[in-house]
Amino acid sequence: MKRLYSAIILLCLILAFGYYKEQQPMKISRDHIPEVGILQLTEHPALDAIHHGIIQGLKESGFQPGKNIKIDFQNAENDQSNLKTMSTKFANENVDLSIGIATPSAQVLANTVKNRPLVLGAITDPKSAGLVDSNQKPGRNTTGVSDLPPMKQQIDLIKQIMPHMKTLGIIYTSSDDSATSQYQRFTQLCKQEGIRVKGYSIANTNDLNQVATQMVQNVNAVYVPNDNTVASAIQTLVAVANKRNVPIFPTASNVVKNGGLATYGLNQFKLGVETGKVTAQILKGKNASNMPIQTLNRGDLAINLNQAKKLGINIPQSLIQKAERQGVIYK
Repeated sequence: MKRLYSAIILLCLILAFGYYKEQQPMKISRDHIPEVGILQLTEHPALDAIHHGIIQGLKESGFQPGKNIKIDFQNAENDQSNLKTMSTKFANENVDLSIGIATPSAQVLANTVKNRPLVLGAITDPKSAGLVDSNQKPGRNTTGVSDLPPMKQQIDLIKQIMPHMKTLGIIYTSSDDSATSQYQRFTQLCKQEGIRVKGYSIANTNDLNQVATQMVQNVNAVYVPNDNTVASAIQTLVAVANKRNVPIFPTASNVVKNGGLATYGLNQFKLGVETGKVTAQILKGKNASNMPIQTLNRGDLAINLNQAKKLGINIPQSLIQKAERQGVIYK
């Protein structure tokens, strides 16, 4: 029995030491040039802006790619097998730190690259995606930046532009944890505001045309959460909605530019800059596990006046003036 107790104690000590070792902050010697692996889900203006922002944030923190830091950038082209292959590449290369742009990228990295810090590049809901223990104390040698949109601002904007709206449709990808979480949060907020909501989910872009066609027959406007699958085929959604003069309220400004009507959108480049700065802090010795997930609380107003004209929607002059002062107007 004593041997059994001794074995159990020894095992606990080994596990405790392994956990302690895993949670230690990075220590990079002066003559070592750190290597960072950046894994992006797919090529898309919003995700590209985050990538460029990360590089800028690193530069502002004293890390110049090609001089005192190595960057291995990989684009998975929205392919799950590519995500796994590229994550394994980072693991085999023993990169000092990896960054996941978009939730699927971060999830595969978390399951593949062990004992190295993971930085979340604009992940909407890290906890729901199973990436952290909590936003305040992430644990798991992980931290980063959330791009959770300012939903209350966006709801108020929709009500200002469409005061007589009866039903708001929400379209999202069912397999996207972040998009699903946003759908649930947004639906709850709409109920509090007395807005009737109808949800429509897709499995992939092949479903979008059919589901969108059904949706626009039953709603007065459409809300699109942070959803890379929908965003990658936004022109399909816009074409379907335009046929019935149904406006689209996205979460990202670049989607407004591509046919959405208006939003309070987070600046994706700024999110990337913050992600780069978080990365730099870890490379300089901070413990990722104890660094709270960062967020940007308010968005910039974006309005597409050309789209408003196509749909016959009158944008209040006060909003136009605000966008001219503090946001962006697409004509």
